[in-house]
Amino acid sequence: MSILIQQTTILTMQEAEAPFTGDIRIEGSQIVQIASHIMPQPEDEVIDGRNKLAMPGLVNAHQHSPMSLLRGFSDDLKLMDWLERKMLPAEARMTPEDIYWGAKLGIAEMIRSGTTAFADMYIHMNEIAEAVTETGIRASLTRGMVFMEDDGGRRLQEAIDLVQRWSGKANGRITTMYGPHSPYTCPMEPLREVVAMAVQDEIPLHIHLAETKEEVEKIRSRYDMTPTEYLEESGMFERAHVLLAHGVHLNPQDISRLKGMRGGVAHNPVSNLKLGCGIAPVEAMIFEGITVGIGTDGAGSATTLDMFEEIKVACWLQKLDYGDPTRLPARQVLDMATRGSAKLLSLQNEVGMLAPGYKADLILIDLAKPHLQPIHNVESLLAYSVNGADVHTTIVDGQILMQDRKLLTIDEDELYREVNTRAKRIVEGV
Repeated sequence: MSILIQQTTILTMQEAEAPFTGDIRIEGSQIVQIASHIMPQPEDEVIDGRNKLAMPGLVNAHQHSPMSLLRGFSDDLKLMDWLERKMLPAEARMTPEDIYWGAKLGIAEMIRSGTTAFADMYIHMNEIAEAVTETGIRASLTRGMVFMEDDGGRRLQEAIDLVQRWSGKANGRITTMYGPHSPYTCPMEPLREVVAMAVQDEIPLHIHLAETKEEVEKIRSRYDMTPTEYLEESGMFERAHVLLAHGVHLNPQDISRLKGMRGGVAHNPVSNLKLGCGIAPVEAMIFEGITVGIGTDGAGSATTLDMFEEIKVACWLQKLDYGDPTRLPARQVLDMATRGSAKLLSLQNEVGMLAPGYKADLILIDLAKPHLQPIHNVESLLAYSVNGADVHTTIVDGQILMQDRKLLTIDEDELYREVNTRAKRIVEGV
């Protein structure tokens, strides 16, 4: 299959390349040509790109997709109340089928709002992998592991099974990671075991870090370390590629410890702000050369999976925190949501830019809207004015998943029937 997108504004996200008007040819799963004009071929599916902008699909670097079933169920609560009184009891009621439909709902929202790849950490990962396979999106999947109580090695075995069964499946759209949940749920011995497995198997790690002050205090009281020091002690930053989710409460010494690490930090500004967790030191991390991407966290906390909302909030928080409107400018935050997040998922040579040889993961944004006119600066519009509802077309791996706002791989009527019935049962009485 070949696709030709004609006469669209193109933002490749390649270094120092300004937006320009041109054509994009896709053959199979890859971009094969970008030029000012490309002659159409008889087999091409031609897409009119006028009044639209083509850019790399957004990469959501940290998610819990089945939590879409719990959207709006437990808002305006403190973090531990949110977790212990609402989230954990509701999640305990979720069946593998619920997980599948919750993931599918999250994927539908992501496709509709311009996300083409995401990193997910949850349970019942086979069901999430099936949803990814069927819907056509790209994903890095992680079985989250808590080691605070003895489960006979079940969680670890499920993580190993996920890696062995799903790595490279769905035409390569599925990759995997090992996922020790967090410093406060993983004692040192099993954590070191997982780190060693990751290094041996050349599989990345995905772990929460320093999301709350309570976490920092808990690790300090147990081990007389910061959470970052604790992970360093486990050997996590020596040879493994690591995706660190949140990184809100990092002091300057912690940031220095992360300097030079493989991987980087997934910033989740909406969730962090909504739960009152704090403002991550994004500018300080970038200054030290640490890769920072952007994620949404689960819809149970963030409520939205719209990465364009995350982009806005990421900018605003850094400008507010420093009292300086020049901090985290538009181009830089767009880079975080595309190339930066792609690097966190170890996909930097495949997605995050528009270039020949890269995967055809891209979106078209409809610019013919009052809030997107006039066009003085494309990057500023994307960072500060665009929202997920402005995405017209979403393409992943050369397959059109949404066109003219219509999902092509998901039956939305069936999806909404399923999730509303299941969500009602899950939260009843909680």
